[in-house]
Amino acid sequence: MLADKDRIFRNLYGQHDWGLKGARARGAWDGTKEILAKGRDAIIEEVKTSGLRGRGGAGFPTGLKWSFMPKKSDGRPQYLVVNADESEPGTCKDREIMRHDPHLLVEGCLIAGFAMGASTGYIYVRGEFVRERERLQAAIDEAYEAKLLGKNNVNGWDFDLYVHHGAGAYICGEETALLESLEGKKGQPRLKPPFPANVGLYGCPTTVNNVESIAVVPDILRRGATWFAGIGRPNNSGTKLFCISGHVEKPCNVEEAMGIPLRELLETHAGGVRGGWDNLLAVIPGGSSMPLVPAGKDQADTLLMDFDGCRDKKSALGTAAVIVMDKSTDIVRAMARISYFYKHESCGQCTPCREGMGWMWRVLTRMAEGRAQKREIDMLMQVTQQIEGHTICAFGDGAAWPVQGLLRHFRPEIERRIDEHTRNAEAQGAAREAAE
Repeated sequence: MLADKDRIFRNLYGQHDWGLKGARARGAWDGTKEILAKGRDAIIEEVKTSGLRGRGGAGFPTGLKWSFMPKKSDGRPQYLVVNADESEPGTCKDREIMRHDPHLLVEGCLIAGFAMGASTGYIYVRGEFVRERERLQAAIDEAYEAKLLGKNNVNGWDFDLYVHHGAGAYICGEETALLESLEGKKGQPRLKPPFPANVGLYGCPTTVNNVESIAVVPDILRRGATWFAGIGRPNNSGTKLFCISGHVEKPCNVEEAMGIPLRELLETHAGGVRGGWDNLLAVIPGGSSMPLVPAGKDQADTLLMDFDGCRDKKSALGTAAVIVMDKSTDIVRAMARISYFYKHESCGQCTPCREGMGWMWRVLTRMAEGRAQKREIDMLMQVTQQIEGHTICAFGDGAAWPVQGLLRHFRPEIERRIDEHTRNAEAQGAAREAAE
């Protein structure tokens, strides 16, 4: 369990002053100039040593991503873009950072911008986040007023930061679709290569990072990489914001150490599973696009909440949005509902995704009612495999994985419904014949 002294987000619940004065009292903007004085290479090396991996879902090493940016400018400007388009169902962590501790993000942007030679940063905020955007803008205005940002600021690195309000499309959370949207185009993913570090925003070198990834950087550099690396397990280090929702007694957001067992996380912070641990049916550990992990000794009982722990259970940590489902859940209908979300949000650029999403949803809807044939179960699995890995971006993978998780762990339930529907249909047919 994480000790209070190791917490980074000390105003996660909005109990204290979110403004500059309150943020400084909690340690933000302390020694920022000295951090920048270490130089670009030293900062990137420190972030690499800390073991910080992207908190937006993919878990790519943050320091390594920063090192892809050109060391010397070829005349083009360089940009930092922060992905605050938090649209993954079940995920509600970045909005709390923007609402209650925005200065951690603002300071992180300055430091990250300096480390990558970027003098301009954009924070792309999800369309539905209105209050969050207002709070973030107010924090940026405070930073400008205090000469912490802008030209000739006290920290010694000229840096301008802008908030861009999206229009509420899930696909714009994908980094290249986000860049397209930021340029005023349709939010559709780009083919890679070229990667954003070479050709990104407006054709210039760009790095896209998640809100949480950037917000933890100032604390890592103030407290030292070894402190952050000492929390959690090797290759899964640091603290993490977990969003716990669904069938728990007290849904919540909480900052915890990476690698905490799922059961300890739920029982310590969320009051446990509704009706007790034995009432657990399944859990989605990382937002709706990740495969579910069913209850059981070899599954949810021993699940460690970090990248490797989730991978061992054939799932993924994703955004660490823990969706808990108890035995009252109609699991097939729940997965059909998730499939409908992906059908609705597909940008339609790739054929496997555009056509496959609706097909999966329709088949799952029939399976939930038992109006399917058993041979369609294997056919559905084949279709998910034809979508996975065959689209420009990872949207197709994220839509296929929940269905694969269902088929892997709950095939008997689908077969039971088909058998029951068949028996009912036969009984009704016999009754009609007898009546005639």
